[in-house]
Amino acid sequence: MIKINDNFTRIPISYLFSEVAQRINRFKASNPTADIIKLGIGDVTLPICRAAVDAMHKAVDDQASADTFHGYGPEQGYEFLREKISEYDYKKYGIDISIDEIFISDGAKSDTGNIGDILSRDSKIAVTDPVYPVYVDTNVIAGRAGGLIDGHWQRIEYLECTSENGFIPSLPSAEPDIIYLCYPNNPTGTALTRGQLSLWVEYAKANNALILFDSAYEAYIRQPEVPHSIYEIPGAKDVAIEFRSFSKTAGFTGLRCGYTVVPENIEGVSTDGRRMKLNSLWRRRQCTKFNGASYVIQRGAEALYSAEGRRQVKDMIDYYMRNATLMRDGLMQAGLETFGGVNAPYIWIKTPGGMSSWAFFDKLLAECHIAGTPGSGFGPAGEGYMRLTAFGHFDDTKEAVERIKHLKLN
Repeated sequence: MIKINDNFTRIPISYLFSEVAQRINRFKASNPTADIIKLGIGDVTLPICRAAVDAMHKAVDDQASADTFHGYGPEQGYEFLREKISEYDYKKYGIDISIDEIFISDGAKSDTGNIGDILSRDSKIAVTDPVYPVYVDTNVIAGRAGGLIDGHWQRIEYLECTSENGFIPSLPSAEPDIIYLCYPNNPTGTALTRGQLSLWVEYAKANNALILFDSAYEAYIRQPEVPHSIYEIPGAKDVAIEFRSFSKTAGFTGLRCGYTVVPENIEGVSTDGRRMKLNSLWRRRQCTKFNGASYVIQRGAEALYSAEGRRQVKDMIDYYMRNATLMRDGLMQAGLETFGGVNAPYIWIKTPGGMSSWAFFDKLLAECHIAGTPGSGFGPAGEGYMRLTAFGHFDDTKEAVERIKHLKLN
């Protein structure tokens, strides 16, 4: 018989969002006339902005001519896109990130999962809790997590983020080698200020830890005290890898394009004592296992940085954040304890009356015909919470808020 990777048998057989979809489908089968508003999975609803569409049309035409045809591209991405990222995403904030430190990919989800390929299997992990499931699941698959006991993986340190501590995690106590941070946060919708994030950089430098910083929702930041990049913090280029995505910034969820910044400063050590640059290791990993994002998609992403592209992206983000404000204010008026929605397109709700996450999911679906995402699916500390997203159409969002206002909470 073929031997398998046993670690796959240790992760839940059903991915969180697959379970959500199955429950919705079962409800629809029993209630075929129900008008269900889906505010669960964080997919976008607005079309790709015109600037990107036009650029991709032109790029397709490029592929029809021998003079402009592009085959295999550079695994780290085309320079035309990396130069725009360096200029507009970093130099704009006074951050010196060279194009050789930028790696274009098919999205932040892939890279946050794949980055473990260049890190030791023996590395100790710390995650904020609740957390985006990919961080935990990929470390389980890699064999870093140990056994599962009472909902916690033995070799992963969980840093709780709840209403009791203002969703500000405490610094680790178990001296992890790798720390996952996502800010603005998915799922809680909360953010860290420069001062709060500085403590993590200082900790990583003092304890030889690596921060994996998921900044997929950076474009949604509204408050000036919240940094747009971890590299705004002095010393972060020595200890942090940053992941970005065009999925939620520009609606590229179906196109797939993002990037990862691996500073030249960061070094690791091999078992025989050699010091190695993580930038070089990641480049080698990408050259081995990734053929690069397509030329057409990268031209579309490049257009997002044009004057018209930046304006259109801003309009899109403003639309979703209008939804977030509407939801946050309306749910609070309905008597629900609500968080997030200020610097992120996510609303985090405390379930009423001590109800479990899945019980509240079922209640919202049955009584309001609204589908969210149970907080327990994001980790043990997510129990007793529900995530709603602001990525729906405005009219649907408005209708959902009105329905919840009539929900019987007791």
